[in-house]
Amino acid sequence: MWLAADAAGSGNIISMIWPFVLMFAVFYFLLIRPQQKKQKQRTSMLNQLKKGDKISTIGGLHGTVLELTDDTVVLRVNDTTKMTFERSAINTIINSAPAVSE
Repeated sequence: MWLAADAAGSGNIISMIWPFVLMFAVFYFLLIRPQQKKQKQRTSMLNQLKKGDKISTIGGLHGTVLELTDDTVVLRVNDTTKMTFERSAINTIINSAPAVSE
């Protein structure tokens, strides 16, 4: 008698947990995984940045990369203006500079 009650109780728990597992799977494949892929692409883009690249910042400023450090970028906006930005403020690379072969 108790075995039948335990089997029915465990089946009831599984049927209660199943919708939550399904919701997590949907959230993972529709929200979490695409965001991780997008972040990986952005990190790759920022790591490939080099001197001479024409870029656009998150604020819409266009410029050419003059200097790079681990966390900052110096941009030439026009002939006389240089501006320093965080590397994370770069939105897109418009034109990549040709690779320098030595």
